[in-house]
Order: sequence, then C-alpha cells, then structure tokens
Amino acid sequence: MKRKEQLTQTHTAILAAARQQFLTLGYQATSTREIARQVGITQPALYHHFSDKEAIFLAVVAEVGAEAQQGINQVTAQVKAGEQTDPVEALAAVTEVLLTVHPRDVFTVLHGSFRFLQPDNRHQLGGLFMTDYMRPLAAFFDQGLVTLRPELDAQEAASFYLTSLSPLFNNFHHVGPADASQHQQVVTLLQLILYGIAVKK
Repeated sequence: MKRKEQLTQTHTAILAAARQQFLTLGYQATSTREIARQVGITQPALYHHFSDKEAIFLAVVAEVGAEAQQGINQVTAQVKAGEQTDPVEALAAVTEVLLTVHPRDVFTVLHGSFRFLQPDNRHQLGGLFMTDYMRPLAAFFDQGLVTLRPELDAQEAASFYLTSLSPLFNNFHHVGPADASQHQQVVTLLQLILYGIAVKK
C-alpha cells in the first residue's frame, strides 16, 4: 500500500474512533491516548494528522454536522415540495436525522465542550453549530408547516426545539408508554413540544 493511501486510511480511522468517543463520552472524558489506542497507533503518530485534541473534536463536529445538515435539508425540501404535510411527522423526520447521527444529546455534547476550548476554536464551534444545526432548523420552521406563535420567529423555535430533545437521548426519562417504539416516543415528545401539556379552558 502506498504511503499516501496509508495516511488517508489512518486519518479516516482516527476520525471514526474519535467520533465514537466524543459523541458517546463527551469532550472532557475523551482522551487522545484512547483514540490512538483504538486506531492502533501511537499518540505522536496521531498528532501527525491532527495538531491536538481540539482539532480532532472540531473535525468530528464538522463531519457529523454536515450529515445532520444534509438530512434536515432533505426533510425541508420534502416539506417545500408538498411531500411532507403533517407537522408532527415532518418534525419527527428531522428528529430522527439527529438521533441517527448523535448517540447523545447534540446540544449537551457541543455546549458541554465549549469551556474547554481555546477562544478561536470556540468561535469555530459556534460557527459550525449555526451553519449545520440552527440555520437548517430555522429554515425548516420558516416553511410554515408548523404554525408558530406570533411572538416567536423560526430561529427561536429552532433553539427551543433542539434544547427540548434530551429525553430521547437517555434511558432515565421515557416518553410515552413503556413499550413505545422510538418513533412513537419521538412523536409523543414532539406533540408536547408543539402543543404543550395543558388544554386551554
């Protein structure tokens, strides 16, 4: 195997191992030593590909965010084309995109890392969060399929929606009946997010 191909394979393996670690354990609990061990290389070899732990984390966030953005945009395009007409089911499709690429709550993972990063990297992380999550979600809400309260704009709706998904990412809280499928849990939570828990008298 050529040297260039070996480097490419190692780079890909580092990102795969880092993705599993960062998204499952979070930034602080992940170590470059463990990433290197999983790949079967030394830490100095790992640093040949990435300058430090923060650089690896940002590369993982960029990769995962691109997948999330693509999936959210696909659902938004279906709404725009009239292929998705039920607000709960359309938002469920968006939610299932996030559940597919994130084993843990996206908001917790990204914001939990913020205080450990250098200022330049915080800025870069904030940019990725806006580009890959907030703007695509706001574009979804901008389609008008979900009727927002007059005082809310699409950006505020996107932020509230994203921060309300945590029950789906842990076993401590269970949404809906005990035997509910993941899709049923998603739909139940979204009905609560969109319509609340009380009936107006």
